[in-house]
Amino acid sequence: MIPRLHPLALACFAVSTTALAAPLELQETVVTAKGYEAATHDIPQAIEVLEPAATHGTQTAGSLLRGKPGLAVHSDGAWGQNPVLRGLKKESVVLMVDGVRVNSAQPLGSLGSFLDLGLLERAEVVKGPGSVLYGSGAMGGVVNLITPEARFTERAEQGGRFGLSASSVDEGFNGALLLRDSSSNHALVLGAAGRKANDYDSPSGTEERTGYSSDSLLLKYKQRLSDDVNVSLNLQRHTDRDVWYPGSTRTGTPARLGQVTMHSPEQSRELYQLGLENRLGDGTLNTEIYRQEVYREIRAYSSALERNQVRNDVSFITHGLRTSYLMPVGDHLLTVGGEGWKMTGDPERHIHNNPPLFNNDQRNDPFKDGEVSSYGVFVQDEFELGRTAIVAGARLDHVSGDAKQKGANQTSGLASSDNNLSWSLGATHPLTDTLNFYANVGQAYRAPDLRERFEDAARGDGYYHIGNPQLDPERSTSFEIGLKGHGGAFDYRLAAFHTRIDDYIAGRVTGARAPNGLPIKRTENLDEVVIYGLEGSASKAVGAFVVDAGFTWLRGENKQDDEPLYQMPAHELTLGIGQPAERGLYWHAQLRAVAEQDRVATRFSNGTEDETSGFVTADASLGWGFGRIGVLQTANLDARLSNIFDRAYHEHLADGVSGYELEAPGRGLTLALSGSF
Repeated sequence: MIPRLHPLALACFAVSTTALAAPLELQETVVTAKGYEAATHDIPQAIEVLEPAATHGTQTAGSLLRGKPGLAVHSDGAWGQNPVLRGLKKESVVLMVDGVRVNSAQPLGSLGSFLDLGLLERAEVVKGPGSVLYGSGAMGGVVNLITPEARFTERAEQGGRFGLSASSVDEGFNGALLLRDSSSNHALVLGAAGRKANDYDSPSGTEERTGYSSDSLLLKYKQRLSDDVNVSLNLQRHTDRDVWYPGSTRTGTPARLGQVTMHSPEQSRELYQLGLENRLGDGTLNTEIYRQEVYREIRAYSSALERNQVRNDVSFITHGLRTSYLMPVGDHLLTVGGEGWKMTGDPERHIHNNPPLFNNDQRNDPFKDGEVSSYGVFVQDEFELGRTAIVAGARLDHVSGDAKQKGANQTSGLASSDNNLSWSLGATHPLTDTLNFYANVGQAYRAPDLRERFEDAARGDGYYHIGNPQLDPERSTSFEIGLKGHGGAFDYRLAAFHTRIDDYIAGRVTGARAPNGLPIKRTENLDEVVIYGLEGSASKAVGAFVVDAGFTWLRGENKQDDEPLYQMPAHELTLGIGQPAERGLYWHAQLRAVAEQDRVATRFSNGTEDETSGFVTADASLGWGFGRIGVLQTANLDARLSNIFDRAYHEHLADGVSGYELEAPGRGLTLALSGSF
């Protein structure tokens, strides 16, 4: 167990380590925060830009967030790694692929895992309220998974990149290939990737049913129609097979079912996106129309029956349109736009519920013909007051939901609608040439999803969930202040934040039981919850080496029940040292220390949230850059050793039977070969 991490000590540590660490690119930019490319140093919000290393190929995209300031991961197995931003889980975070929000109301699995890391260029994480640009759900922030862009070039060019990796802890393999072809009038990107992972080993032994396989396809094309008009096409398909959620394993109800575990024989995400970029006057109009489908097969496997007791097939289909116009108006930079999307879902569920045979195959849909629609308009203005840069925005959305039937027989009282106003105000002020102070305040919201509104059904967490079609939207009010410092040899960031959420949507363990014997978890609005904390990072070049550090100190309070907020990540601290190089030897070693989490919910969870012991893990990576070899412009050989001390632990946000949560992977070696041509 490691010592508790006090916030003041962490804040002092973050500032003091500005004398310790590594240069980042001074002109690092993101497109997610303002809706167009902008320098992270000038954005009045905390930003993380995460780029996958070659040895990350055998992991899922969600795992990139682990150990980063203000970020965490909620795990329900090896595949399901859900992003958590400042204590807010996937429902309160907008997750996008190439700027298109990935909607799904399935409680199991991670939306962030529906993309192969081999095809990922980078992940942009904007922490704090983002509803002005991205609407419902952006209370904790936005995670934008960005694949390689199709870009015009002055002359005809062809090229690409490849990556191969293998890991010992799960005997996994991953491969990815990306091809490019471009000229001044057209640009094409083709990509394919595949992964096979077997059950991984923890210090306690092999963790069964943690393996899976997946494959991904990507096609991007851009055509210049005139000097002022470009059209683009983005097609993606990702498929996973034989995915299990071992954290869902529970003793069945009735007990003669033995252990019941949820799994997905097949699941997929398909994206069809058309875009138009048009210069109009002094501004640029961008319009995108898309169709996205997340298809899931969910099964409940009974160890006693040695077959599935429940099968559930569902497609969550979203049709959407987004348009924005960016234009200068005097000394202002104005963005105006509109967005609309509609998600539908009609799950088909079959259950065998006639003990002791369990062979009657009864139709038992959690809801029928559910839909949620959102339509909104937004405006964002940027201007300067003296040396202070101001960003102000507002958005108005109309969100409605309806279904043909809820649970077994409810057909009335299902329709509801809300109007939601979001706003934000941020300021950045340079204290020196290398240090900016920033502050922001804003309100965001989240409308309830399909399952929170309409689902009456048992889930893999061992509860019978009862939805509420008349839930109020959550509303958050957030405030953040911070520092962003950069220079020729150092970079550091420090942020303090406070978020109050009214009408927080959550499932309460009631203590009652459903007719099938399962305990009931009822979806409801909590009056108020508060989340606040400190986070920071620093890096500095010291001779030929780079020293880096980061920390998160986070607290959540359930004001209605006067207790800690359910499932809050523990405080943590990372320390690293390395030697970067484009050619020759490069390496990096890191310690990650996570504090014990003894602040758990007892009333709200009815005693089902465990305290978690602290732990320290160590990882190291090294590689060799060969530079140009034959037809290859670059070639790299990498190795990464994870959990060097073979530490037995699990994250606080790991699903599993209370006291028997799934252990994290043990010591493992990953080898990777990558290059470009």
